[in-house]
Amino acid sequence: MIDADTKAKLFAAAKAAKENAYVPYSNFRVGAAILLSDGTIETGCNVENASYGAAICAERTALTKITSNGRRDVVAICVTGDTDDVITPCGICRQFIFEFGDDIPVICTNKDGEEMELTINELLPHGFRLEI
Repeated sequence: MIDADTKAKLFAAAKAAKENAYVPYSNFRVGAAILLSDGTIETGCNVENASYGAAICAERTALTKITSNGRRDVVAICVTGDTDDVITPCGICRQFIFEFGDDIPVICTNKDGEEMELTINELLPHGFRLEI
């Protein structure tokens, strides 16, 4: 479980990241914030493309950013949108998050900060992983 103060910081960072979303086709803005083991918070937003398959979700943007900076020490992830209902990561993002750890807390929120905290194992109970 992530403490309330940390959740609030992650939500604020995800909400700010959401403002940078590039969503001319769906108008569905999403922001994500990742907490790393040293307390650093990294963010991402969704970026759409006219070739829909080339779009990238907020969670994968943030995870790609930390990876490109040599980090893989994910402690928690928060995702938010402009919705009344709490949003959860899509299937591709669930699998992508699972690559970084089995028990990562995922704080799923709505526009007002209402939240539901689940582990990635709860969101993706039979995630796929190659033995390397």
